[in-house]
Amino acid sequence: MITTIIVGAICLLLGILAGYFIYRYVLTGKYKQMLESANKEAEVLKEKKLLEVKEKFLNKKAELEKEVQSRNQKIQQNENRLKQREISLNQRQEDIARRKQEVEQSQQRIENEKKHLVLKQDEVEKMLIKEREKLEELSGLSAEEAKNRLIENLKDEARTDAASYVNEIMDEAKLNATAQAKKIVIQTIQRVATETAIENSVSVFHIDNDEVKGRIIGREGRNIRALEAATGVEIVVDDTPEAIVISAFDPIRREVCRLALHQLVADGRIHPARIEEVVAKVKKQLENEVIETGKRTAIDLGIHGLHPELIRIIGKMKYRSSYGQNLLQHARETANLCGVMASELGLNPKKAKRAGLLHDIGKVPDEENEMPHAIYGAKIAEKYKEKPDICNAIGAHHDEMEMNTLLAPIVQVCDAISGARPGARREIVEAYIKRLNDLEAIAMSYPGVTKTYAIQAGRELRVIVGADKMDDKETEALSSEIANKIQTEMTYPGQVKITVIRETRSVAYAK
Repeated sequence: MITTIIVGAICLLLGILAGYFIYRYVLTGKYKQMLESANKEAEVLKEKKLLEVKEKFLNKKAELEKEVQSRNQKIQQNENRLKQREISLNQRQEDIARRKQEVEQSQQRIENEKKHLVLKQDEVEKMLIKEREKLEELSGLSAEEAKNRLIENLKDEARTDAASYVNEIMDEAKLNATAQAKKIVIQTIQRVATETAIENSVSVFHIDNDEVKGRIIGREGRNIRALEAATGVEIVVDDTPEAIVISAFDPIRREVCRLALHQLVADGRIHPARIEEVVAKVKKQLENEVIETGKRTAIDLGIHGLHPELIRIIGKMKYRSSYGQNLLQHARETANLCGVMASELGLNPKKAKRAGLLHDIGKVPDEENEMPHAIYGAKIAEKYKEKPDICNAIGAHHDEMEMNTLLAPIVQVCDAISGARPGARREIVEAYIKRLNDLEAIAMSYPGVTKTYAIQAGRELRVIVGADKMDDKETEALSSEIANKIQTEMTYPGQVKITVIRETRSVAYAK
């Protein structure tokens, strides 16, 4: 049994050894094949890399050769340019030398000619002296006397020609100036849209029913007296249905009273203490509204940097009127006109707008004064650090101060345009008729005038003269005289055109 096991173990060991040797032999052969194939692939890769390196080297070499060739070409071109410049410089030097020589020769010729001319001038002067002596002998006048007579004749002719030229130039200048002025004014007016604003000295407060009137009046009139005392207005409660009349020359007081009444009626509590409380509140609200109105006006017109006090004064203009025209609307309109006219004339439109807006600030003073509103407005503007040209334009827009800048006449003209346009201002009928009669009376006071007609609401005066009483030149002088007299004796908005008509009529009847 043991022998059998030993023999089995020996056989198993021999089998294992045989398998090991067989496996080792097989692995050794495969390893050699793998080494051989790896060596072959390495040789192939080596040759391939060598070829790539050679190819890159050849490409770099070709690029370097091209770069060297291009640089050589540039160097050659630069050398050629330098040679050409050198040649051109040599040519210029030769030209300069040649011209210098020609100039020297010309100078020599000129000097010779000068000497020759001096000799000829001497000969000419001698001949002139001889001719003058002969002319003096023949005419019996000395040369000085003849010259004086000739000068006098030339002076007379020159005066006549100059007078005719001056008249022609003056006529042409007047025509051109009138045409240009009309063009600028018309373009300015056309580019500005206007609104008609009329203010009265009376405001009407509407109520829903007449029962409210009794509450507003109060027991024994306590409420209405308290309201009048607090606001400074006169309140008229009469038989007018559903209306209460508020009367005062100060529009701000009327507005305070109207707003206070509105709040009192809406609230329902109407007694003296409540009235004083509401009036104080409304006054504060109105002051804020005045400042807001001034700010909004300045922003709308594109005007910046105004002093807060000037903004408040501008806001107060909303509640002021001049000849029935709302003052703030007039100031806005004047500012727009000034800006457009300044741009038409090539001036600064922003400054012109600023002067136009501020030109009537003297009409809304916080305290009474006896100065003209233009002068007072200029002092206010100067007080609040406005520039001198703006102050001058404000003070000179009614010719109460000398005009120092071009802004002043622009403001004056635009103020007149805004005030004189149709519908801007209201005028009492009696004053209107009186102005027309005064115009006609001034024209009729001159001899030779047969009829006068004031037309176009007093903007034009037609004067008819007798053809047998004056000639054409006298009619021209008459129109100027009438215009001057109207300017000195009358006050009117805008301008008045005077047309003098002289005609000859021949009438016959066929029977």
